[in-house]
Amino acid sequence: MPGVVRLMTYPCGNTRGTGEIRSSSIQGRMDWNATPLDWNRIRAFLATAEAGSLSAAARALGLTQPTLGRQIAALERELGVALFERAGRGLVLTPTAGTLLDHVRAMGEAAGRLGLAATGVSQRIEGPIQITATEACAAHVMPPIVARLRAAHPGITVEIRATDRTADLLRREADIAIRNFEPREPELIARKVGEDRGRPYASPSHLSKLGHPRGWDDLKRAQFVAFGEAADFIEGGRALGLHLTAQQLPVQVDSYLVHWELVKQGVGIGFATEAVGDAEPRVCRVLPEAAPIIFPIWLVTHRELHTSRRVRVVFDLLADALSQQS
Repeated sequence: MPGVVRLMTYPCGNTRGTGEIRSSSIQGRMDWNATPLDWNRIRAFLATAEAGSLSAAARALGLTQPTLGRQIAALERELGVALFERAGRGLVLTPTAGTLLDHVRAMGEAAGRLGLAATGVSQRIEGPIQITATEACAAHVMPPIVARLRAAHPGITVEIRATDRTADLLRREADIAIRNFEPREPELIARKVGEDRGRPYASPSHLSKLGHPRGWDDLKRAQFVAFGEAADFIEGGRALGLHLTAQQLPVQVDSYLVHWELVKQGVGIGFATEAVGDAEPRVCRVLPEAAPIIFPIWLVTHRELHTSRRVRVVFDLLADALSQQS
């Protein structure tokens, strides 16, 4: 039930040496005086280039927008070039920045591999695991699975990142992701573990005002509780044959749990999986005769994580549990 309802490690080998580090050897490999760039500033540039705006990049990095802006400005001074230009409410790369982006991405991937190597020393089935899933999945699906995982492997500690933002597994934002789409990155390993079914729901009092609609066309004047950006919600409705207007979205929230509570209170129509919606006595199906919305459930991890027993055990347990629920 992970999200239509807007819903990593490898072992490091030890090397032996004399304990002596010769400066001539280091100088032969890298000129440290020629690379004074600050990684935090480079990371700020990369995140902004990929996000398209300072606000989105700041959220992704957990920074304030002014702090991120200062890091970008400092990097521009260090490099002596302009990196971004304003384009409406967003940012676009300058031609010079475009030529630098591939090099910066390579640095980001190298940093991610370093993190994987540093945390991949132990092959024991213990230690932290970070799982990312939508808020809906984290609240309604993950609790019994986490209980099962903790009972089977008490040495594993679990961190759940409940967010509808797609985590970047290549940069170690999470170990495992539960998604509703197949990843495009060839470096990631993905397994389709099942499918889920979603439907529109509303309280009986709200539904009675609609005259018990039978098809999507009967909802042209219905009011919905929008989850996420209104434009995205409208676009999602269009894919279902539901042509919504902004006037039909008098309430919009960025939290799925708040969205679902508003639906239960009769504020408007909202979406949930059948497992959640049918189990809630305060709501009923809006279109009981219509076909459900089918969406896939994918489990995603990094290719190198297959050498970590800890991550492999959690991945397989999640796959088994999610496939049983679909």
